[in-house]
Amino acid sequence: MTSRRNLLSGFALTTGFGLAAVALPRRAGAQTVPGSAGQTMWGGRFAEKPGAIMQEINVSIDVDRRFWKQDLAASRVHAAMLARQKIIAGDDAAKIDAGLKTIEGEMQGGSFPFRREYEDIHLNVEARLGELIGPASGRLHTARSRNDQVATDFKLWVRDALDAMQLKVRDLQLALVTRADEHVDTLMPGFTHMQPAQPVTLGHHLMAYVEMFGRDVSRMADARARMNECPLGSAALAGTSFPIDRAWTAEALGFARATANSLDGVADRDFALEALSCATLCAGHLSRLAEEMVIWTNPQFGFIGFSDSYSTGSSIMPQKRNPDAAELVRAKVGPISGDFLTLNTVMKGLPLAYNKDMQEDKPPVFNAFDNLDLAVRAMTGMVLDFKADKARMAVVAGSGFATATDLADWLVQRLNIPFREAHHITGAAVKLAETRGVDLPQLTLKQLQGLHPGITSDVYRVLTAQASAASRNSYGGTAPAQVRLQVRRWQGLLAAAS
Repeated sequence: MTSRRNLLSGFALTTGFGLAAVALPRRAGAQTVPGSAGQTMWGGRFAEKPGAIMQEINVSIDVDRRFWKQDLAASRVHAAMLARQKIIAGDDAAKIDAGLKTIEGEMQGGSFPFRREYEDIHLNVEARLGELIGPASGRLHTARSRNDQVATDFKLWVRDALDAMQLKVRDLQLALVTRADEHVDTLMPGFTHMQPAQPVTLGHHLMAYVEMFGRDVSRMADARARMNECPLGSAALAGTSFPIDRAWTAEALGFARATANSLDGVADRDFALEALSCATLCAGHLSRLAEEMVIWTNPQFGFIGFSDSYSTGSSIMPQKRNPDAAELVRAKVGPISGDFLTLNTVMKGLPLAYNKDMQEDKPPVFNAFDNLDLAVRAMTGMVLDFKADKARMAVVAGSGFATATDLADWLVQRLNIPFREAHHITGAAVKLAETRGVDLPQLTLKQLQGLHPGITSDVYRVLTAQASAASRNSYGGTAPAQVRLQVRRWQGLLAAAS
């Protein structure tokens, strides 16, 4: 592990979220080795250059330039392994490493000459390396193919993206836990079928999303562990005759092991699909919370409000305060789930091993994680920003016969009535209240005793929203004591994960 740290010292693998694709000059023509009179890097058996349309459809540098860090890291490790195994000379490996470090500096400084005639990030790096160090650059591609090279680079990028996304989702969870701690006893209506059901607390409601996002983090970690096998060394599809050390390469790049089948090593994109699946589920949870925020900010609900930082106005209606940030987060599930479908459709009918169709694997993954990154950060901001109208929420929490179940439970617990009979009596009480235009607590004791003579004045203790919420003290329930328990549990879990 010391050799790995020395080799990659100062060379952090990062996702590159937010790296905009810079428009590159469109140049037709084949990939050429510098100083070789137009000879293509792969063109030994070809007499002519590709046509302009072929060149255009074949070029991927506008997209795959995004994992230049991963490509340079894998190339440096590969060159070190080749020298370690005495497949290439140590002097050549040193030149290659120095050249790749120079390229790293050019990439970081924005001066690297990306060229579309070198169709992808791999050939762009190799061509530039040739310009910097000359013939020794040709040793780098020994015992590997672009097939295992791209599989490794892409897997490194997805692995990094999952690592970064777990941190951002944990930040969102921490924001939710913080707000839940503030609102452990803030009453609000709970809904089923979007109809008033039972009183709950805002803290309990927010903690439900902490659980959802916790599963998202768990799925991402699980996917990350499953994908952590190194394809490098699979070569084009069949492995290589060179005496490479795949275990060393895998360890140096932080993988748990090398892939066990060279065909699968270059053909597998399950890791990308699984990452997209995780992103889709997480986006769905974001969308559900965003939808509730849109509803809650509607003046007819009036549960919460956003500051100017997370609201917009109307170009024609001066009174409007629109929850556009929440609406835009809600919309992100569309393109993200579409990205999963896109890649799944690309992969569904491909024979082994590598096929050029797989060049279309990266755009949906990059797009999905860009969208998810923005949505998670926006939601974290909204969670920390909103202000709850406690008085309004408490009034609504006790309306709509929300304590009907509490009446039924009281009949069972105090009068030993079977629940189904208690349910029937409570239904009759709701109907009576409806006909009189009142809520359950406004029914007189005489009216309630007309439904069952055993009812006493003690029943009114359970017909308030506050009493209802407090009584739900089963594990995981909405009682403030239970909410506090879950808040403390998650505070500990998130602190341990940080």
